[in-house]
Amino acid sequence: MNGLVIVGHGTRSAAGVEQFAALVERVRRRAAGAIGDVEAGFIELSRPPLTDAVGALVARGHRALVALPLVLTAAGHGKGDIPAAMGREQQRHPGLSYRYGRPLGPHPLLHDALEQRIDAALAGADRAGTWVALIGRGSTDPDANAEVAKVARLLWEGRGYAGVEPGFISLAEPSVPAVLDRLRRLGARRIVVAPYFLFAGVLPDRITAQAAEFASAHPDLDVRVADLIGDCDALADLVLQRYAEALGGDIRMNCDTCAYRVLMPGFADKVGRPQRPHDHPDDPVGGHHHHHHGHDHQHDHQHDHGSVAVVGGGPGPDDLITVRGRALLDAADVVVVDRLAPQGLVAGLRPDVLVIDAAKVPRGPSMAQDAINAALVSHARAGRRVVRLKGGDPYVFGRGHEEVQACRAAGVPVTVVPGVSSAIAAPALAGVPVTHRGVAHDVTVVSGHLPPGHPDSLVDWAALARTRGTLVLLMAVDTIAKIAAALVEHGRAPDTPVLAIQDAGHSAQRSVSARLDEIGAVATREGIAPPAVFVLGPVVALAAPPA
Repeated sequence: MNGLVIVGHGTRSAAGVEQFAALVERVRRRAAGAIGDVEAGFIELSRPPLTDAVGALVARGHRALVALPLVLTAAGHGKGDIPAAMGREQQRHPGLSYRYGRPLGPHPLLHDALEQRIDAALAGADRAGTWVALIGRGSTDPDANAEVAKVARLLWEGRGYAGVEPGFISLAEPSVPAVLDRLRRLGARRIVVAPYFLFAGVLPDRITAQAAEFASAHPDLDVRVADLIGDCDALADLVLQRYAEALGGDIRMNCDTCAYRVLMPGFADKVGRPQRPHDHPDDPVGGHHHHHHGHDHQHDHQHDHGSVAVVGGGPGPDDLITVRGRALLDAADVVVVDRLAPQGLVAGLRPDVLVIDAAKVPRGPSMAQDAINAALVSHARAGRRVVRLKGGDPYVFGRGHEEVQACRAAGVPVTVVPGVSSAIAAPALAGVPVTHRGVAHDVTVVSGHLPPGHPDSLVDWAALARTRGTLVLLMAVDTIAKIAAALVEHGRAPDTPVLAIQDAGHSAQRSVSARLDEIGAVATREGIAPPAVFVLGPVVALAAPPA
């Protein structure tokens, strides 16, 4: 595996250096073994210097590196300074080779992060009455300034803001006061200034100061400043994408932001669609139709045959799906898949099937599900057979009924195919029957995604603690310690046996058992990670001891 060296420009801001370091840590955590070694350094102004980071990787035996510039746009630093610094490292370490990653932006993950920062600043105020001033660094490189204008446009597309205008804090026009004045003249009453910056620094501080100065001179305007992109999962995941791309030698046009490949907000109907001739909205109506009557008729015909099937794929192995589910999958034109759907089934689809990964749809505060629903509806309306493939059973904490309701509301034919739920299957695959004569006459399946006491929780933990049968907890990896404590507090015996089953049905399946009052600590110590199912109660004692 190639070592990854993350290269920052450097800043005089201690907070900026701290945020950079926190992001590097987050990248290490999220890479979790996928990348052998991650080091990071700066080319100026901050410690540690790049030479220390490269030296550390070389000392650990790396001769081939990926150097990833932690910059949003390719300007002087990305195009010149960082490659020059890496060139000096190659002279220092003969035989060292490196692949140079692309700059981070523009990318939907960053646009979504910016959207979240803007929404946080809006605090519930409506987007339609909000103008956004997207402020980039500014460069003597016109290409870099043009990128900021492109990001402003992409941020406006499909999100419902009144408008998004680019501006710059140094070296380029319009300046912050100039872009705010431009928005004021356009009639803006509420403006969110959104810094297109990764981390704290001298320039972002200057953006805040200039925005405050403008606001105080124009008391009739509501001017707010959004947070920087900062250390977040989206940014860490983008770093990992750029790393994989550099290794794979991925050369492409602007496909990161291409609506035919990536689900962009408001354009769910385009992904993977062939483009047909169509009337332009401004054309006189009817002219085109008479010539292509048959063609149009065929459109209606296709339109009628679109459908959606919400299919439970079972707990993970390819062959635990139902026969009906498998048949629908084999006939599908479009398959929208979850992270926990059986990956082997997805790999075995015909090459012409469009596969949409639901984990990659844009994630606003609650946009993910809406975007998935929109994709199901738009593909079905275009006459396609759509399968929504989920792990387990679609109606067991799978949000399947939300998708069914969205299809019904849109008039799209929709069916549900039940699946084998991991709630029952994971214990079975680990040798635990969830019910057994004379041992347990009841089994309760509970979502553990909210801990006991959470204001949004709908679970009566005190009542569950009084039951004598089997409890199965899904999505409880992060909350198991709190759940166990609540159950013991409300009367469940502390020595009740619990089994945690991770990756049920896969070759990596493993089980860890403990007493109820110790399961939290044991699960943490043993590194139990999702997907995992916890089963507790007297039936656990029936499991065959591991061979």
